Amino acid sequence: MTEVLTENAPRPPRKGSPRPSDVLDRIAATASPHEMRDPFDIGETFTSLAESGEALTIYPGTLGEPMLARIEFVHPEEPHFTLDIAGGLPLPAGRATFVAALGGNAKLQFELEGDWIPTPGASNLVPAVFPEMCLVLNRRAAPRLETPVNGSYAATFTLMNKQFELPLCDYSVGGVGLRATPDQAAELYLGRKLKSVRLQLGPALAIVADLEIRLLRPFRSFLLGEQVQVGCSISNIEMQMQQTLQRLVTSNRGRSAA
Repeated sequence: MTEVLTENAPRPPRKGSPRPSDVLDRIAATASPHEMRDPFDIGETFTSLAESGEALTIYPGTLGEPMLARIEFVHPEEPHFTLDIAGGLPLPAGRATFVAALGGNAKLQFELEGDWIPTPGASNLVPAVFPEMCLVLNRRAAPRLETPVNGSYAATFTLMNKQFELPLCDYSVGGVGLRATPDQAAELYLGRKLKSVRLQLGPALAIVADLEIRLLRPFRSFLLGEQVQVGCSISNIEMQMQQTLQRLVTSNRGRSAA
């Protein structure tokens, strides 16, 4: 879930310093997150968090109260990054749990252990290394249905006078998942609005809706190579089309459960 921008594309402003309201709970022990272990994916995710200024909640092993930070810098070649600790307090040595929001639909959690020695002359900046593994919990309000690999499922839209047609990976009553190449994803960023998107949901059904990009995550496909997952929420849709989508989702869920 990485934001990929061209040099001329508008970049959303970086968030300000973390506030107490930004504190996130740990992923519940009863949840079912998936593991992210590829250093490339971790680096891209951390870079996205650094660019957006998203707050990190830190649970030090020796303290009961959580701390807040941001990722200030991610090394472009090495598995290293720098934390910007908020509040002026040092991060106690030992193991700590880090939690961050990814867009609006996922939560990231990882653990690291270190002495947390600040950078000379900057007590708030603390170097760190990538974790071996991150947990990612998707928090979707509505279950999504996977699309057939060879089916007629795609999203077509115009952006900055350029026509896009992206394969549809999954869909629900509240959003869709798309697949893009890195070149196509260069025109996209978190929070970008896509107007009047034509969603082809099979050979005989198409609806039109406005989408908002909520998640960007690079991944490698054995057949297609480097790809970017584009998670979108439906921000505006006519009532008749919404009802059509609801009937389609309900019907397909029933067939899947049978």
